[in-house]
Amino acid sequence: MKAKERVKESKKILHNVYLIEKGEKRILATKSKYGSHYGEKRFGEFREWIPTRSKLAAMLLKGYRVDIKPNWKVLYLGAASGTTVSHLADIVEKGIIYAVEYSAKPFTKLIELAEERRNIIPLLEDASKPERYSGIVEKVDFIYQDIAQRNQVEIFLDNIRMFLKEGGEGLIMVKARSIDSTAEPSEVFEAVLRRLSKQVKVVAHDSLEPYHRDHIFVHVRLE
Repeated sequence: MKAKERVKESKKILHNVYLIEKGEKRILATKSKYGSHYGEKRFGEFREWIPTRSKLAAMLLKGYRVDIKPNWKVLYLGAASGTTVSHLADIVEKGIIYAVEYSAKPFTKLIELAEERRNIIPLLEDASKPERYSGIVEKVDFIYQDIAQRNQVEIFLDNIRMFLKEGGEGLIMVKARSIDSTAEPSEVFEAVLRRLSKQVKVVAHDSLEPYHRDHIFVHVRLE
């Protein structure tokens, strides 16, 4: 590696997740033994985690942490082609990710990722019908959802009721315009928080600006 390409670890923020220094820039990355999955850069043993491509990366760069353990069992709803899944798989290297995706085209890329990484189980299913994969998915420690649908909150809660362990945690990335394109995003977010708080404990929430417009993350716990 050329001198100008060298990086040094700046700060470990989660298992296998680092803020690294490259010149004057600070970059979020996961330590990984695998190659690039979606065109992200590699810096030695690190894979850049691009916040405009991953809402979880945006949340971490904004300073909020969920202490995801390396042995956790994860249910990922809305896996798409596996951009965020690939980094999450670096974190839960001793655990497993059940990755649910409904669309066949991105699922092809997700299968390629799962063929490389043994801790990913891809499921071509509709997340709004969790009973269809209840024979495969076990009780999990963590549910992550990134689904741009009007009923995204109901989908999240249905999967929590079916699969999340007591004391387990969840993250939902809420896109206001997908729920109601005519309402103010702040009104949509308030309604979402009220709905979630009736079923689970809302631990924290915040905007994903400037990386994702009209989005918030909501961190919940099942108690």
